[in-house]
Amino acid sequence: MNLALITAEEFHRISELGIFNERAELIRGVVFDPAPKTPLHRKTSQRLYDHFLALNLPGYTIFAGSPLTLRDSEPLPDVCVVTGDVSDFDHRHPSTAELVIEVAVTTADADRGKAAIYAEANVKEYWIVLPTERQVEVYRRPGNGQYGERQIVAQEKEIVCEALPAIRVSLAALFA
Repeated sequence: MNLALITAEEFHRISELGIFNERAELIRGVVFDPAPKTPLHRKTSQRLYDHFLALNLPGYTIFAGSPLTLRDSEPLPDVCVVTGDVSDFDHRHPSTAELVIEVAVTTADADRGKAAIYAEANVKEYWIVLPTERQVEVYRRPGNGQYGERQIVAQEKEIVCEALPAIRVSLAALFA
């Protein structure tokens, strides 16, 4: 079977026709419907988003479930922190981020597969939050289409975002 890959521009045009689910993601030129969100996923994502908003980070915007338009992909990370004001994105989606977070209750393998996509886009830090395991996979130091560092943070520890040290997340509070 031959698979026809589409560009982000084609994805946008087709989406405007209402053909794709509004939560569809473009990954490496292929359109995927998202997995249904579990209550645990919703709760964890919301806690992260609310926590980051409360930090009131000047010069940065926090998005939840909003697209990043990358070279051949348009994922919808659960939470991302981008440089700039929200009005900077009135006519375009961000193309990189300081921090991207995917919450993985049922999608850990797919989210690990996105690491290369985010590294290629020079996303400085990528977290895969695994609430069932009560841990976070932290990817840092993007270069040559991959992350140079992968770390597991677990137990009751605190994660500090290297790209934005004002972002600190207590795993005990997140997973409470």
